[in-house]
Amino acid sequence: MPALSSKITVIAAIIGNCAIAATKFVVAAASGSSAMLAEAIHSVLDTLNELLLLYGLKRSRRPPDDSFPFGYGREVYFWSLIVAVLLFGAGGGMAVFEGITHLLHPRPLQNAFWAYLVLAIAAICEAVPLTVAWQTLNRRNRAGSIFKRLHDSKDPSVFVVFFEDAAALLGLLTAFLGVYLGHRFNNPYYDGAASTLIGIILCAVALALVYESRGLLIGESADPAVTQTVRTIASRDPAVAEVRAPLTMHLAPDEILLNLEVEFRTQSSAEEHMQAVVRMEEAIRAAHPAVKRIFIEARPRHERPGQPHRA
Repeated sequence: MPALSSKITVIAAIIGNCAIAATKFVVAAASGSSAMLAEAIHSVLDTLNELLLLYGLKRSRRPPDDSFPFGYGREVYFWSLIVAVLLFGAGGGMAVFEGITHLLHPRPLQNAFWAYLVLAIAAICEAVPLTVAWQTLNRRNRAGSIFKRLHDSKDPSVFVVFFEDAAALLGLLTAFLGVYLGHRFNNPYYDGAASTLIGIILCAVALALVYESRGLLIGESADPAVTQTVRTIASRDPAVAEVRAPLTMHLAPDEILLNLEVEFRTQSSAEEHMQAVVRMEEAIRAAHPAVKRIFIEARPRHERPGQPHRA
């Protein structure tokens, strides 16, 4: 189900962006609005980005093989990084360039009514995939602030779409103000300033996506709540004397690698050790189904008289 909801989130975003990109270009040409042209470029780039995410999701579902024994799940993180780079360079850079060009060579606005109409329709279209991403995020985690939940989701198809569409709505508001103020005061500099500000917004969002993708790509750990649950489960097992800090890493949004080192009590037999390992694996998977690969490194405890047990 997480994979299906991720795919639905991305497809909803693609449909929304395709529906408004062409219209923005037409109205940008008719009105001469620099901010509208920046928004049109933004919509095209968002569509391309979501297609790349969809491609990454498909490739990440390939089964493990000899070359990649842990699977291809982290490939979606690579494509989310590519999306962030495109958003920064192509989206933010082109919007800033267009805004500065408009400031240096201002052109009066024409047919502002159509710009207002398209901006309103675009806001509705952008709100739909943002709502889908928000609902997906809430189904997975309702604890903490919105930024913490986005960070904890570990799913680029959710946080990339959310960040992009939130930036799109903010960009639409900026474009509206640029067009309105430029039309109201007959001053084209407002429009150029709005385009530049849209580019800055895109660059800021791209940097946030780079930060999130970088951590996941190089091997970010699971949520602290997961590691705490693992420690609790292992320490409560009657055959375990001590539990070392669990080592975790996301192999995919819904797949976690766990390495756990435990020390067994000296009076436990080898058969009891094996039974304890099975018990811990079953309990961990029941508590957190995303922990799919578990490696328990076990060794007997060498106790000294009077030495207390730690867990």
